[in-house]
Amino acid sequence: MGENAERAQTHLAERLSERVPEADWETEMRVGNTPVDVAGKMGDGLALVELEWRRADPADNTAKIFRHASGERDDVGDVCVFQVFTRYYELSDGGVSSKRKNAEFVGETAAESLDGFAYTPLTLGIAPPKRGGELPEDWRSEVDEAADEIADRLRD
Repeated sequence: MGENAERAQTHLAERLSERVPEADWETEMRVGNTPVDVAGKMGDGLALVELEWRRADPADNTAKIFRHASGERDDVGDVCVFQVFTRYYELSDGGVSSKRKNAEFVGETAAESLDGFAYTPLTLGIAPPKRGGELPEDWRSEVDEAADEIADRLRD
């Protein structure tokens, strides 16, 4: 993960800590042998947030998270998986790339197949800069919006 993605990851964890203080939030929590960008433990439940910045194959992240989390079901209750895609995965015609569609398909199929799992894809409204580039001025407010949406869905 590059420096800009790490800044967004840290800010997301901080914002979630403010919005959902009853959860114990951390970055790079391991689920099996897979590090998850941001995770929150709430009682016996778990919220897992994967930030998809510019990954070539985000479906692989989705599959690994569900595979490892399902193997650790004795340790946790319900698991909510949030996959947050940057605008890197948007197409100029207004659609989204097949990379995102594939990741969402894997997540939705896994959630439907496994008891106690939920999957929510979200959009982070920034186009991530290439290595060495600067984040857009509004990156913090966009990350805040994603955190607010995650918090709202956790409260539902």
